[in-house]
Amino acid sequence: MAKPGKKYRAAASKIEDRPYELMEAISTISSNAFAKFDETVEVHMRLGVDPRHADQMVRGTIVLPHGTGKTMKVAVIAAGEKIKEAEAAGAEIVGGDELVERIAGGFLDFDALVATPDMMKGVGRLGKVLGPRGLMPNPKTGTVTINVALAIKEIKAGKVEYRVDKTGIIHAPVGKLSFGAEKLAENAKALMDAVQKAKPSAAKGKYVKAIHMASTMGPSVSVSLSVLEK
Repeated sequence: MAKPGKKYRAAASKIEDRPYELMEAISTISSNAFAKFDETVEVHMRLGVDPRHADQMVRGTIVLPHGTGKTMKVAVIAAGEKIKEAEAAGAEIVGGDELVERIAGGFLDFDALVATPDMMKGVGRLGKVLGPRGLMPNPKTGTVTINVALAIKEIKAGKVEYRVDKTGIIHAPVGKLSFGAEKLAENAKALMDAVQKAKPSAAKGKYVKAIHMASTMGPSVSVSLSVLEK
């Protein structure tokens, strides 16, 4: 196992082994950042669910109040008038069956993929290519839709998908360090509230067990669960 670098160890040594209030956690992450680029801040929530059971799957999307800080390159698979609609809405890559073939051949130069329902027969066979990269269009995340303009607008405005992994943890970005503490806190709280509302009825016991935040290169900071009560 690789040993953490000197800068990481120095940053980690300044973090106390206790839960931090949200603003305090973000300030701590920011003050200990050492990378030479504008790091992304992520929220990690450990949930009391068993994702092996379909009725305990936690998944959804949210448009963050201040976006993610990332410029999203959107591809759309559609036909007819929907191609013009996608182009007018700002999609960088638009096509029909020919785009499906390009993707099947390995073309993946986009950050999000939207498809209209009538094109899903062809898109469905791209599961092995798109699935592992989290790019497969899905009605639950609003990326299989007849309203392609709205889908494009939301993605470019900072729409984030959250989905519990096989260990029961949700990982999601909430912005860049350059946003400042207040905007990051508002984004993080919006995500946490969305996950709270997405609690499955089949989930028993304590739903949110732990919350941590970290920047791309930095150590994680434990966040007090009291943030969920505010």
